This record gives sequence, C-alpha cells and structure tokens, in this order.
Amino acid sequence: MKRLSRRTIFALVLLAVAVFFLAKQPSGKEKRPDYIRYEGFVFGTTYHITYASPEMDTMSENIDRALAAVDRSLSMFNRESLLYRINANDTSVRADELFMRVWQRGVEVSRTTGGAFDMTVAPLVNLWGFGIEERSDVTEHEVDSVRRYVGYEMITVSDGRVEKRYPEMKIDASAIAKGFACDVVADTLRAHGCTSYCVEIGGEVAVSGVNPEGGAWRIGINKPVEDSLCMSNELQDIVLMTHGGMATSGNYRNFYEDGGKKFSHTINPATGYPERKSILSATIIADDCMTADAYATACMVMGADSAKALCERYSDIKGYIIYDDNGTTRIWKSPDFPECVKSE
Repeated sequence: MKRLSRRTIFALVLLAVAVFFLAKQPSGKEKRPDYIRYEGFVFGTTYHITYASPEMDTMSENIDRALAAVDRSLSMFNRESLLYRINANDTSVRADELFMRVWQRGVEVSRTTGGAFDMTVAPLVNLWGFGIEERSDVTEHEVDSVRRYVGYEMITVSDGRVEKRYPEMKIDASAIAKGFACDVVADTLRAHGCTSYCVEIGGEVAVSGVNPEGGAWRIGINKPVEDSLCMSNELQDIVLMTHGGMATSGNYRNFYEDGGKKFSHTINPATGYPERKSILSATIIADDCMTADAYATACMVMGADSAKALCERYSDIKGYIIYDDNGTTRIWKSPDFPECVKSE
C-alpha cells in the first residue's frame, strides 16, 4: 500500500472525524451501548471502524488479523509481502486468495474503462515520485521508455503463478487496496454476526445496516479545494448509506509543484503523464468498496464527460462528479445516487 505524507494523513484524520460525527443524527438520544468503535493506523494512513456486536464482543484482534493479511498480500512497501516479491520477480511465490480477488476485479475495471484503471501503472507512478522511489526530473524520453512496461494485458496469472512479459513490470494496488481492505474487514465483521457497521480506511468506506442512532450512516464528501497543506475539510455533501462501499478520488490534495507546474498523483496509463483534466473529484458507490475505489480512480483519468458516461452505462456503479466548467464548479450525480442531506 502507498505510504502517505504526514499532511495527507492529517487530512484523512479530519475526514474520518467528519464521517463519524456525521454518523450521529441530531435525535437528542445517547449512543446505544451495543456499538463499539475501533481505530488506529494501517497502510500509512488511519482507520476508524464502528460496529454493533451482537454479544458486545470486541473484534479488535480479528480486525487486526484481517488488516495484516491484506498488508502481507498487497503492500508495495512490506518486503515480505506477496506483491513486493512479485514485483521483485521472485518466481517461487504463488498468488494468494486476496491477491487474486483484487487482480481479477482490477482487470475487470481495466477492461470496462479502456485501460483508464491499470494496476501495472507502478513504473510510471514511481517515475513521477508518487510511489516507492524518490522523485527526480522527468524527461519525455524517460516517460516513453517506462510506458512500454505498462499494460495489464501483459500480465497473466495461471495456477497462482504471475507471469510478466517484461521483468521491469510492477503492480501497484494502492488505487484499489484500501477499498478492498474495507471489504475484508466488513467480511470479518459479518462472519461474526455483525450486520451494522461503518468501516473507514484512508477515506474509503464500507457500510451496512444502521448507525448507533438507528438511522442511515452519514458519509461526507469533501469540497475539492486545492489544498496541498490539507487544512481545509469543508464538506460538499453528506450521503445517506445503509449498504455498499464508497470511495472518492481527487487531485486537490495529493500533488506537488515544480517549476511553476502542478503534478497530480493520478497518472494516465495511456500517456504516461499526470492527469489534470476538468474533473476535480469523483465519488463512486458500488456494492463493494474495492469496486468503488477502482472506478473512482478511473474516472479521474477519464475526465468529467467520460466519467458521467461510464456511470450511466453501468448500473452497478453510482457516481458523484465534481468538475470545473469554464471556471464554475458543477456537480453531476447519477439519477440513482443515494440521498444527500446537505448540498451547496
């Protein structure tokens, strides 16, 4: 998983606080005692989990094991992880069940988005300084040289063996793994009889059932204010949810400036360059958070018009797109996007 800067972590803490304060509706009643809150740090970011335990059992150990399993499978930074060893061309490793779930869903999203989402974008992410390598001046020649190692079609998985056309190819799961981790924790909670929960990891969310006051979970969507210092946490809308996953991708915080130019963390696999289109942020809701996470990233690459068309084409995803229209910020929502209780 990608390690985040301190300022980005600070922003996520503020977002998480917003999510869980919003979970309390102004009913005047105290929180019911059968809900448990558990929080901490994982994958270089924060997590906050609230759930109703049937027998008031703490699920902390089970949650910790679930998160550790995801890290062991999909972390780009953990030298013992499966993904790290695959990227290092260790032919002795075999893909585990967690990797296969993420890889198969990632390929599905790659196909439906025409490659706008591509987990093999890691060499370009590293080149532009958003991955595991230090940033340096990037030349057109370097982009062209690295881009030849990007393309999900050039990796096959058979009988657990991951085969790459070029050894220089690497897989980056950071645009899908936090959402997937939310799903894994949600699976763990359901396996122990928990039917009402809100799992938030690094801003991605999976929910089920009702909040401590018996209403829908209230999940905030941030205003896409360009804010590299992560000081702004103003909400654009509050979404009411009782099921599914929600993920937001945007370029308004994770970027750097160099030579008067701004470089965002969203890399277009087709061009090899950071993407700066009119779209400011994309929020996607799907049945699971892994899917929402991947499509939110794809929308940022595709741009506002193509993102809208994508959400209209596939009924299993619902979009909330904030974009710039000649200097005016506009919002587009799928017709079946869940109810929002606050809007500008």
